[in-house]
Amino acid sequence: MKARLLALCIALAPPGAAHAEDQAERLGDAARGAEIFGLCKGCHQIGPGARNRIGPHLNEIFGRRAGAIEDFSYSKAMDRAFSDGLVWDYDRLDAYLENPRALVSGTRMSFRGLANPQDRHDVLAYLRDFTASPQDIPESAPTALPREVALPPEVLAIVGDADYGAYLASECLTCHQQDGSDAGIPSITRWPVEDFVVAMHAYKRKLRPHPVMQMMAGRLSDEEIAALAAYFRNLE
Repeated sequence: MKARLLALCIALAPPGAAHAEDQAERLGDAARGAEIFGLCKGCHQIGPGARNRIGPHLNEIFGRRAGAIEDFSYSKAMDRAFSDGLVWDYDRLDAYLENPRALVSGTRMSFRGLANPQDRHDVLAYLRDFTASPQDIPESAPTALPREVALPPEVLAIVGDADYGAYLASECLTCHQQDGSDAGIPSITRWPVEDFVVAMHAYKRKLRPHPVMQMMAGRLSDEEIAALAAYFRNLE
């Protein structure tokens, strides 16, 4: 165990190639995105004169740090995302639109997400019109990596070994509270298995920005992640 913990403390290696051969250029339709954005208007405003409502305004969202609007009262989860350095680039906005809670656990945003990738590309093309200089998107067309955190069914179907998860969990419990309390760090006790697995893979694919969690998740196999999910799901 000590050897494994020591291995997890080794500095992050430089990331490898980001599956460039799998990249696909997706051309968003901003006009269609404006129609889909109707689902968001109950909470968010965008455009000239936009103000914070239930959610923050979305002007200049590309390249903005999560939780950065000073006069808006964010959830604790989004405040943690700010502290972790989460920046709204194309990949992370795409991930958040697909499943907000997979990227930011505990967010107050109740929207269930857009499962259709083209719907997300269209909405992002619309949002892009209200960011003056979206540096991470070519002027010709928005481009995104494939949604790597959209896990294959066989990964989600892995039944974790809770006893093995208990063995692995000693590393997690050096920070997370076993009783489920939140003392400045999110609780992971009794998380639904799928939410836990998706979140860990989001760290593994570096969609979630916390460097320590990226390192730890990056060294876990699919079976080990499933085992941890099974253990924490039923932890009393």
